[in-house]
Amino acid sequence: MSSDRLMRIHSAEFQAMAERVLRVTELTSRLNVLAFEDEAGKAELFEQILGRPLPPRVTIYPPFYTDHGLNLDLAERVFINQNCTFLDYAGIRLGERVMIGPKVTFITSGHPVDPEERRLYLTGAPIDVAENVWIGAGATILPGVSVGRDAVVAAGAVVADDVPPASLVTGSKATVHRKW
Repeated sequence: MSSDRLMRIHSAEFQAMAERVLRVTELTSRLNVLAFEDEAGKAELFEQILGRPLPPRVTIYPPFYTDHGLNLDLAERVFINQNCTFLDYAGIRLGERVMIGPKVTFITSGHPVDPEERRLYLTGAPIDVAENVWIGAGATILPGVSVGRDAVVAAGAVVADDVPPASLVTGSKATVHRKW
């Protein structure tokens, strides 16, 4: 997994990433229309998306979305329910026995807040989810967040700060921090 990133949008690195995003979008589109019981077809597509086979006893219910795939690190016995999105540009790690509810979104990329820099750079920071974490339906995990072992993220929560081990986090209230 990588540390915090800043990538110039008009660069060779960005172009290579954009090409990977198009390839993975095509692969996930194919994955998401397979018959549910086509285990061999799903395994083959996941290997192409992730760049390696799924670890033992990982369960992923399509539809499944990722923009890069190669920076998604899944441990054994991870469960991912349907309609989840993993924007893994800066890296996402899910520890053993992590359970993800439906419609959960992990976002490792963004843009600078400064209006002059917004269209010039892509920012990113990894997400790290420790062992035995449960993430409820519709939660959103933002760049740079670490979720501690045995924690629970409530359904619909928007997580912008680290979550301590063995804790419950809730809430999605937006707050104005400053005006332009």
